[in-house]
Amino acid sequence: MIPRYSRPEMAAIWSPETRFRIWFEIEAHATDALADLGVVPKAAAAAIWEKAGGASFDVERIDEIERTTKHDVIAFLTHVAEIVGPEARFLHQGMTSSDVLDTCLSVQLARAADILIADIDRLLAALKTRAMEHRHTITIGRSHGIHAEPTTFGVKLAQAYAEFDRNRARLVAARAEIATCAISGAIGTFANIDPRVEAHVADKLGLTVEPVSTQVIPRDRHAMFFATLGVIASSIERLATEIRHLQRTEVLEAEEYFSPGQKGSSAMPHKRNPVLTENLTGLARLVRGMVTPALENVALWHERDISHSSVERMIGPDATVTLDFALTRLAGVIEKLLVYPENMQRNLDLLGGLHNSQRVLLALTQAGMSREEAYAAVQRNAMQVWQMRGNRTGQFACLLKADAEIAEKLNPQAIDAMFDDAYHLKAVDTIFARVFGA
Repeated sequence: MIPRYSRPEMAAIWSPETRFRIWFEIEAHATDALADLGVVPKAAAAAIWEKAGGASFDVERIDEIERTTKHDVIAFLTHVAEIVGPEARFLHQGMTSSDVLDTCLSVQLARAADILIADIDRLLAALKTRAMEHRHTITIGRSHGIHAEPTTFGVKLAQAYAEFDRNRARLVAARAEIATCAISGAIGTFANIDPRVEAHVADKLGLTVEPVSTQVIPRDRHAMFFATLGVIASSIERLATEIRHLQRTEVLEAEEYFSPGQKGSSAMPHKRNPVLTENLTGLARLVRGMVTPALENVALWHERDISHSSVERMIGPDATVTLDFALTRLAGVIEKLLVYPENMQRNLDLLGGLHNSQRVLLALTQAGMSREEAYAAVQRNAMQVWQMRGNRTGQFACLLKADAEIAEKLNPQAIDAMFDDAYHLKAVDTIFARVFGA
């Protein structure tokens, strides 16, 4: 997590100040529950809130204590005791450090998920707006990087919209899975603390209780959360890669916005590079790279070991901060994306109508040719056009009309009718209704 790729709201979730504030709330809410159960004096629970509820915890002091204790939770509790005084002895009753650490991580990941969901909502809005704008903007579809059949630029964006809509649902589910609370003691058996304390803390923090924990919350939950972030990152890269390909000089069907005063190269003044989407490709790699460590954290020893801790201290902030930045950047790219319909039409026409080859193939089979004969007839004419140099406009239709075998089955008027590009777009409105609703 570096400032260059961080946004303040997400970064704040992972600050030491926020972490210690959440730790305090977990401890104080647990003490409240113990007071309600008659385990600790209610006056002591009230004093803890009164003396430390509005306090700013001294990060440097906690770090100083930890250099001696070699234990972060003990260092924190020692500092709180310096603030609260004698009543601090009622903190952490029957709890273990992981009750605090894991419940805090759940709160942080849930808050991070809320920001990411809002990021996706902004991206979805941008994709929908631009898709509607270019619903019928015809462009060539490509498979294997080669011209295939026409689609529309709006359909391309609708595909991205549907993908990120699925990602939103995945993230909502991942948030629900990670938002659990464990206040169950040293090995999860509630030996020294009542399960009602856990329920109280969970309610106060907007979490659900972990049905059965060990000393820690099971790490399959975290693995699923980070795997979901990895899928979202892959979707970001897929859309970014599409834009990068469309911005290539020979294609130039779409282009990142190039602001006044922006420079593309220190050596070549003419350059307009797709630097934002290239950046997104790199950020997506980083987020995906954090998925495997999360998966490897699942297999802890017995009731727990600490091998997961160092991993989560890094991937928790890094994955969420990076994905937040990437989603926001991608939304900005889509909002300002420059689209060139005239270049799309130019590229569509480049192969002289070869994108209609399947339509001719089907017409020949319907006219009585075997599929094998029809395929060979269409292909031999298509390959002649493919190998032509210069302007190919109208050449495919001309060759088809001059082919004796084809002419026996299709008259010139029928062939001409097959070169109406609107044919390929007749289901666009149906697709849009499926994606965006009627």
